[in-house]
Amino acid sequence: MKVNGQDFKTVWRVGASVFLIEQNILPFEFKIFESKNYRQTCEAIIIMLVRGAIALEATAAYALVQAFLEATQNNLWQYVDQAKKEIEATRPTAVNLFYAVKRVYDAAKNSADPVNAAQAEAEKMVAESIAATKKIGEYGAELIIDGMNIETHCNAGWLGCVDWGTALSPMYIAHRAGKKIFVYADETRPRGQGSRLSAWELHNEGVPHAIIPDNAGAYLMGQGKVDLMIVGADRIAANGDTANKIGTMEKAIAAKYFGIPFYVAAPLATFDINCESGQNIKIEERSQDEVLYQTGPDENDQIKKVLVCSPGSSAVNPGFDVTPAELITGIITEKGIIKPTIENIKALFV
Repeated sequence: MKVNGQDFKTVWRVGASVFLIEQNILPFEFKIFESKNYRQTCEAIIIMLVRGAIALEATAAYALVQAFLEATQNNLWQYVDQAKKEIEATRPTAVNLFYAVKRVYDAAKNSADPVNAAQAEAEKMVAESIAATKKIGEYGAELIIDGMNIETHCNAGWLGCVDWGTALSPMYIAHRAGKKIFVYADETRPRGQGSRLSAWELHNEGVPHAIIPDNAGAYLMGQGKVDLMIVGADRIAANGDTANKIGTMEKAIAAKYFGIPFYVAAPLATFDINCESGQNIKIEERSQDEVLYQTGPDENDQIKKVLVCSPGSSAVNPGFDVTPAELITGIITEKGIIKPTIENIKALFV
């Protein structure tokens, strides 16, 4: 995708360095962070310098490649096994991260040249990811009718992937095809990834949009101002229950009440067929500071952290919630659009 007329991916690798767009300072600053070893890459994941299930998939794959490149011949597997544990401990909810680490690790383990095998597998996975998100966009764009108003929650655009995005990919492809659409972007709290990242992406792409408060979604639906809702996913259980940014379930409940189609957009790597239902998905509890404080530029364009809640109060900050499958109209994948049932999900992997 383009930033100021130049093509960028969210994450890429050159030799032993992994390059990442610094998402936690967007949209106020656009900077590239160079991670020179796997521990720096792990820290980038933990502090959400990079985030989004598919972007985490690519970043985790590259982090393990860094570990292979850093290890010596004498301690290769001891070093890599330790790195694997540290990478997997960075974020517990997004299944793509674990999928990526396992895939790169297994490719190396089954090769006589593990270092080169790890690098090749990581690059192959990233290329597949880009192709998958474009296909998601093409299938999802078929749902979009000229003149539609679409709501999305959090950021499932190219910043949450390597390119294209999941939830935003259909909107980009529909817009580029000449369809007139309007997008409502929410998730203004606690991380503001809808108001900061999705809105920034939509602005760069020239898609008409507006930022709405998280608690305005039901009101707009009730006013007939939302025709379709598309969100991303961090993990989809075998029965179709879907974990996504906190607040997604509330939107799904409201959409169901008002008869608005509610779609989840995600590649096959986001499905966890070993996870029976949403009750088995571990929900990440994040720092209360994300609720109590906000960041932004001051009058000198310096990024500052400001307390915005009652001093002395604590906060509870679950990072995700789980939307039950019965609230989901369909799941948009690179293989097409399916109803979220156990049978349909199993068929994706045949």
